[in-house]
Amino acid sequence: MSCTTLLVGKRASNDASTMIARTDDGHFDVKKMVVVEPRRQMKKYKSVISHLEIELPKDPMRYTACPSVDKKRGIWAATGINAANVGMTATETITSNPRVLSADPMVEYQKSKGRGGPEVPGGIGEEDIVILVLPYIHTAREGVLRLAELLERYGTYESNGIAFNDENECWWMETIGGHHWIARRVPDDAVVLAPNQFGMDAFDLDDAFGAQKEHLCSADLREFIEKYHLDLNQNGRFNPRDVFGSRRNMDHIYNTPRAWYLGRWLCPYSHSWDGPNAEFGPESDNIPWCLVPDRKVAVEDVKSLLSSHYQGTPYDPYNGHDTGLRGKYRSIGINRTGVTSICQIRSDVPEPIRGLEWITFASNAFNAALPVYPNVPKLPDYLSEVTLDVSTENFYWGSCLLGALADPNYATSIQFIERYQAAMLTKGRQLVLEYDKKMAESGDWSLAAEANEALCRMAKEQTTQALNQVLHDACTHMKNGFNRADN
Repeated sequence: MSCTTLLVGKRASNDASTMIARTDDGHFDVKKMVVVEPRRQMKKYKSVISHLEIELPKDPMRYTACPSVDKKRGIWAATGINAANVGMTATETITSNPRVLSADPMVEYQKSKGRGGPEVPGGIGEEDIVILVLPYIHTAREGVLRLAELLERYGTYESNGIAFNDENECWWMETIGGHHWIARRVPDDAVVLAPNQFGMDAFDLDDAFGAQKEHLCSADLREFIEKYHLDLNQNGRFNPRDVFGSRRNMDHIYNTPRAWYLGRWLCPYSHSWDGPNAEFGPESDNIPWCLVPDRKVAVEDVKSLLSSHYQGTPYDPYNGHDTGLRGKYRSIGINRTGVTSICQIRSDVPEPIRGLEWITFASNAFNAALPVYPNVPKLPDYLSEVTLDVSTENFYWGSCLLGALADPNYATSIQFIERYQAAMLTKGRQLVLEYDKKMAESGDWSLAAEANEALCRMAKEQTTQALNQVLHDACTHMKNGFNRADN
C-alpha cells in the first residue's frame, strides 16, 4: 500500500501518550472498523495472495481491526488496538534495492506447474500481518519479536514498515529482503516520518547485538551485510537507509516530498526547509527519519499532517492560480485512502481505557477524525456495518461522498469541511472527557460501549450536516446552470 506513517514518542506528545498513525492508501478499498473477539479469531490462517497456511496460538486477545469489506483479496486488517493496550499498524510499503533483493529474494507464491505438481506458497504480507501478530502481544517490543519470528520462518513477498506502540514505547520495524529485518525504538522526544521509503538513517548495531535496549535486528545481519557487500557508508557511520533502501528519481516525486512537508510543519524554526539555502528540500535524500518537534504534538496535529496536500507551497494541487508546480508531488492526503487510524495509548487514565483509536475513512483532506474506545465487545453499526453499496448510513461512505463532492468545488466547499472537521474533534473530545470521567469514577468499563454509540450518533449528525452543505454548494456549481439574466 502506498501509505504515510507518523509515529509520536511519549515525550513528544502533549499528553504523554504514544501515537502511531498511518494512511492506508489502497485502490479505493472499502473499509470498516470491527472488534474481533477471541472466539472469532481463526485457529489456522490462510493467505489469499500467497496461499500460505499458518497455525495460530491458542490464546488470542480481543482486538480491533479495519478490514476490507470485499474479501476477494484477503482480510487486510490494517490497524488496531488489542486488549493489552498495544497498538499496531501494518503496513507501510517501503523501498529496497537490487543488492538486497538479489541476496535475499522475496518469497513469492508459485502456481502449480500442472500434472499434479505442487504449488509453492509465498511468504506473509500486508494482507496478513495484523491478524498474525496483534492478538498475541502484550507490549510493543513483543510485537517486533513475534513478527520477526514469522518473517524468519516464512519470509515475506514485499518490503514493509510496521509500527507498534504501548503506554511507554513506540517501535518501528522495516523488512529487508525476504527474511531479514531491523527495528528501532522511537526516541521518546521524537516524531518519525515514514513515506513509502526505507526510513531508518541511524542504527546502533552494538546495542542490537548486545543489550538490545533500543535496537533489534536479524541475528545474522552483520554477516549478511558483509557477505553481499551491502555497506555503502563512509567513515564508519552506519546508515541503514543507504545500505538497504533506495535512491531513485521516483522517490523524489513520490516519497521524499512528503517527509519534507511533515518536517517543515513539525520543525519550522529548528531547521530550514525553503529557499535556495534550505537545509532540506522536497527532493532531499537526507531528510531525517525522526525529528524532535519544535512544540508538542497532539492528535489534531497528526490528523492535520496526514490530511495535508502541500498547503502554503507552490505544490498544492488546490492552488487558486497555476504556479507551474501545482500537483508536482504526491500529496499525503490523497484521494484513494481507505482508512486512517491514530492508535493512541494514554497514561493519564485507568488501564482499561488507555487505548483510544481515532478513525477516519476516505481522503483525509475532506474527512474528520472520530475517537473510539477499543475495549468493547462490539462497535456501532455506523462503523462496522459497511457494504459495497453507497449509503449515508455509515461513516465510510459518508466520508467518501464528502470528498467527492467537495474536491471539484474546493474554493467554496472547504469552509464547510473545515467547520465539520473542527466540530468533530471538539465534540469527540468532549464526549471522551465525559466518559473517561464516568468510567474512572464508577469503575464500570462497560460504559465504553455506550460512549461509542454516543460518539457515532454525533458523527452521523455532523457528517449529515456537512453533506447537506457541500451537496448544496456542488449543485450551485453544476456546468448546466443558467439564469434568464445570463442572456
